[in-house]
Amino acid sequence: MLFGRKVQRIKRILIVEDEPLIAFDTEHSLTESGYQVVGTVDSVEAALELVAKQKIDLLLVDLGLTDGGNGVEVAAEARRYGMHVLFVTGRCPKGAESLGIGCLEKPFTQRDLKAAIDSIETLLSRGSVKKVPPGLTLFGENASAA
Repeated sequence: MLFGRKVQRIKRILIVEDEPLIAFDTEHSLTESGYQVVGTVDSVEAALELVAKQKIDLLLVDLGLTDGGNGVEVAAEARRYGMHVLFVTGRCPKGAESLGIGCLEKPFTQRDLKAAIDSIETLLSRGSVKKVPPGLTLFGENASAA
């Protein structure tokens, strides 16, 4: 029997966050964990530009952004490109469940964020997650795994 490393599906991440300290900490933590952060932006316009031009495996999207826009707009566009979205916000958006794979509620630690990304990685690989980390809600059919 061969034991190999699991294939990592989430490598390239876009951070869409209007709070500079959270954005900086998240970018630093993810980079240290071996992810490639393709960008850290704080507006809908900047996020949509990167979604259209970059290959992105996962977007971490806050709802309230500096240009007055809503992260739901970003998620809808990312969905059109077949990208996965994890809402990272104070309150999970109602009615946006079809646009994202889940929601991680603020406040969270960087450890919680990494555990959430690991859970999404497991979900994408195996189709279910046995134990969801604190603060993470998986949407739709994924919610039954919680």
